[in-house]
Amino acid sequence: MSDPGLRERKKRRMYETVSDIAVRLFMEKGFDAVSVAEVAAAAEISKPTLFRYFPAKEDLVLYRIADHEGEAARVVAAAEGAAVEALRRHFVAGLERGDPVTGLSDHPEVLAFHALLYGTPSLVARAHTHQERSEAALAEVLGGDLDARLAAGQIMAVLRVLALENWRRIAAGERVADVRPDAVAAAQRAFGWLAAGLPPRLQGETR
Repeated sequence: MSDPGLRERKKRRMYETVSDIAVRLFMEKGFDAVSVAEVAAAAEISKPTLFRYFPAKEDLVLYRIADHEGEAARVVAAAEGAAVEALRRHFVAGLERGDPVTGLSDHPEVLAFHALLYGTPSLVARAHTHQERSEAALAEVLGGDLDARLAAGQIMAVLRVLALENWRRIAAGERVADVRPDAVAAAQRAFGWLAAGLPPRLQGETR
């Protein structure tokens, strides 16, 4: 009998390998200039096999950030205390270590990936779907009602705008060390505004 764990590891390696090959080609030639058939050929798999792993061409790129989908929900679910405070601490810690998801990274590959992502309309649209799923997961953790959905929408918008602002400044040539203090201050302000504006029950203990 085959090992389910081994099958899962092989499947994950396939995802990672094909995504890495695709992203490299997209960075070199542009997303629209590379066909799915070209990616499949470079990965030495058939086109139908590629589509079994990645239903859409955009998914080849978005796989790079798939692990972050639902991250806010996981942070809140594991936290003791206020949801917004837990997310503030998590985001600021990400800024301090230069986590690419915060936009505060000047690694050439990270900058190239963000340029590919934000510079390709179809990828931006696909990333919005990723954002919507993360928002829905966060709303569920916050209680699932209208207040929770409104709060989740505000929180995810703040995270997105803060990260995008950081990336724009780094991409424009500013140094991470110069941007970080402003990024931390902006995050502190934004999460402070969130905490003040949310319904009282969402400012308190997490579910």
